[in-house]
Amino acid sequence: MRITFWGAARTVTGSMHEVAVNGNRYLLDCGLYQGRRGEANQRNTEFPFPPSSVSGLILSHAHIDHSGNLPTLVRKGYSGPVYATPATSDLCDVMLRDSAYLQEKDAAYLNKRRSRRRALKAEEDGGEVEPLYTAADAEDAIRLFQPVPTHSPKILDAVLSYEAYDAGHILGSTSILLHYHRDGRRIRIIYSGDVGRPNQAIVRDPEPLPPADYLIMESTYGDRLHKEEGAVADKLATIVNRTFQRGGKLIVPAFAVGRTQQLIVLLHELVGEKRIPAAPVFVDSPLAIDATKVFRKHTECYDAGTREYLLEGKDPFGFRNLRYVQEAAESKALNDLRGPFIIISASGMCEAGRILHHLKNNIEDPRNTVLVTGFMAENTLGRKIVEKMAEVPIFGEPVRLRAEVAKLNELSGHADQRELVNWVRPMARSLKKIFLVHGEPAQSAALAAILKAEYRVEVVAPERGESFEIQ
Repeated sequence: MRITFWGAARTVTGSMHEVAVNGNRYLLDCGLYQGRRGEANQRNTEFPFPPSSVSGLILSHAHIDHSGNLPTLVRKGYSGPVYATPATSDLCDVMLRDSAYLQEKDAAYLNKRRSRRRALKAEEDGGEVEPLYTAADAEDAIRLFQPVPTHSPKILDAVLSYEAYDAGHILGSTSILLHYHRDGRRIRIIYSGDVGRPNQAIVRDPEPLPPADYLIMESTYGDRLHKEEGAVADKLATIVNRTFQRGGKLIVPAFAVGRTQQLIVLLHELVGEKRIPAAPVFVDSPLAIDATKVFRKHTECYDAGTREYLLEGKDPFGFRNLRYVQEAAESKALNDLRGPFIIISASGMCEAGRILHHLKNNIEDPRNTVLVTGFMAENTLGRKIVEKMAEVPIFGEPVRLRAEVAKLNELSGHADQRELVNWVRPMARSLKKIFLVHGEPAQSAALAAILKAEYRVEVVAPERGESFEIQ
């Protein structure tokens, strides 16, 4: 058996790991690489192996950096099964269609801009920009999904099988335990996927996994500890009440899958306990609306707290003052409403989508609050807001930032350094080697140091394309 690391090697994007065994090739994830346009296009379109040679693909969860290049793989010739939990399969149905729409929209925008520049003779004719993949490619990929529930062993071939465990990251997310049997020998390999945090809303906690020989492990927050600044519900209630007392609006940029649903459940709880006023709450994101339908369907993934809603005959993602906004005209109409109320809208890093309009119309008013609920990458509008710049660019125009900026870091979906180290403990004694992926070099190095010190195990952070023989 040989493992080769093709994606999320010394970076946090484009997860894809190859397992070659018994003449067959399997992939663990097939994520979209996101970065500089030229490099991203090359990595996403040029596979280091013929896609038609892949025998099967196991998907850890639905996030685009783990699933988003599946349509390209299919477009290039892959026609085998895609194994994932039922919840991940349904989320990918929504998310891959949305990703294809964005790919086509982005290509159309670039072609329109090139056409204008060619007309002004400011640019030579370089041909039309093609989308990475289309809606038809996404449809073809979706048809290949074969749902496999957690704890349901799946035979891949004569020597290889796998079993999925709850990873606690988002709905349906898993860690994968591979069983390799040959010549009377058994080797166990665990792929962590993305490991979540204990006590997150909605999903169950990450499961302890059995002893294994090798571990492929994420290291996103391998160099830091999450700040615990009080209970998340208490902190959210304080921010809401402070804003409402000013007669202001709470504007919340949030990722459509996972973060939005967490916020809805928390607000439902706070309204039910009368800890915040029953003011209107608007979820303004078509993708979030579609994703929430999937969350409603897969009650088997809920933790005990969310199941309580079902036992009481309630919808955890619906309450009296909550309204889902689908149409663009409804979204625009929110600009004419007076506060107090809450708007939750995508995109999470404020780089596109309806959130831009809400920010443009509200951040110059000091009565309002912008609530940041996740990591904001460098150079994004979200990062500029977090850094409280006096002016921020929205639609190419400077806008004064006079609204309050509040942060709710406790909703992070990734385990921190200590939580990752604790997650390894049940399997640590038997491990021969740990491969760290899905982390920048500094994060992987910090996690490697503490894992070596605590468990006396060899830890490596593979380069892209580096292979290891598993014995």
